[in-house]
Amino acid sequence: MSGDTAARRALITGVTGQDGSYLAEQLLEEGWDVWGLVRPVARTGGTRRIDHLLDGRGGPGRLRLIAGDLTDASSLHRAVAEVRPHEIYNLGAQSHVQVSFELPGATSEVTGLGVLHLLEAARRQAPEARFYQASSSEIYGLVEESPQRETTRFYPRSPYAAAKAYGFHITRNYREAHGLFAVNGILFNHESPRRGEDFVTRKITLAAARIRAGLQEGLELGNLESRRDWGFAGDYVEAMRLMLRAEDPEDYVIATGETHSVREFCEIAFARTGMPLSWRGEGVEEQGVAEDGRVLVTVDPRHFRKAEVPALRGDASLARERLGWRPRVGFRQLVEMMVDADLEAVGCG
Repeated sequence: MSGDTAARRALITGVTGQDGSYLAEQLLEEGWDVWGLVRPVARTGGTRRIDHLLDGRGGPGRLRLIAGDLTDASSLHRAVAEVRPHEIYNLGAQSHVQVSFELPGATSEVTGLGVLHLLEAARRQAPEARFYQASSSEIYGLVEESPQRETTRFYPRSPYAAAKAYGFHITRNYREAHGLFAVNGILFNHESPRRGEDFVTRKITLAAARIRAGLQEGLELGNLESRRDWGFAGDYVEAMRLMLRAEDPEDYVIATGETHSVREFCEIAFARTGMPLSWRGEGVEEQGVAEDGRVLVTVDPRHFRKAEVPALRGDASLARERLGWRPRVGFRQLVEMMVDADLEAVGCG
């Protein structure tokens, strides 16, 4: 393996995603050498979030890509043996809840068993490495207490959430049975301008920008009253690093402690574009009129989940007390940041 053997080395799965790109940036700025695990098909495409890092502009560290797949255990053993990482961040997953209902088997293989494959590669090839598993607030599902904390019982309501629950428990098992420094970050919803366009938050901000630019007629959404604890991905990625630098391995909830509805998200997003918002659809009282008389947002039952999770709100007190972590970007600031980026992208910035 080439490179400075004295440099600290990190291996990130899911490096081409929202969280992976922010994490790679932060590690490179610290001077780490970073390897991003990518499926072979992704080595020639799908790297737009990290292209600026691959050319050496990420900081004193260096980003390289290495081939591998969470469903192929042998490729993970090869990658870990080659990189010899000090830290491993497992951010790779089939992470879309609605898609998990359509592809439950594939979701279980990647999001669930993929964790086991990577943990076993770490145990055998780099047992001193510190291991971070990206868990999700979706594991709480039909919540039994609010806010949700590290001790709240899991009630997953989708194949994605069930796979994440398995990943959580197998990570804890490897910590307790094999002595790995392995932790779970139970991250509540976190967004950014780099969020995928198939997630509801980015779907909203991109639609608002495109409607403002005359490139789109309207927006279809599901449950407007669904409430989530939304934070900024850059803040949450910092928490991942803090977990692996702690003295002892522990699992942490990472959240803002605030809850907001999809409706609120829409209202702030469209207000940022200067357009009056109008609604119609099942269970929604029609209101507002667009400048040209159009209805901008239509609620369509087809976009509702098969098993709804009405509300999630996290309690990050433990992370605040033991890691010194707290979110910096507020809800309104986050929504406006995303809208501004999409406005610029469509030529309205």
